[in-house]
Amino acid sequence: MIELMEVSGESCANCFSLLPILNRLAAEKNIPLRHLEVTEENLGEVRKYEIDRVPTVLVLKDGEVTARCTGYQPEEILSLWLDAKIEEARAK
Repeated sequence: MIELMEVSGESCANCFSLLPILNRLAAEKNIPLRHLEVTEENLGEVRKYEIDRVPTVLVLKDGEVTARCTGYQPEEILSLWLDAKIEEARAK
């Protein structure tokens, strides 16, 4: 199963701006999107995915990271990137 994960921090303006864009793109592409807020309670999961900055967008296939994008990206660029990375994940 292919899914997207968006990792953000609570005081991150770019994260706040990116989430609605990702929600819209995930819906258009019919890909589930999971939001992970970096907190003390989920540091284990943050470390598991080797998150070192926010925002980070992960493309996962069967729970394994196949692609990663860090920082805010404009919607057009992010959409093209997602199309390419989702296609690559499906081909694996």
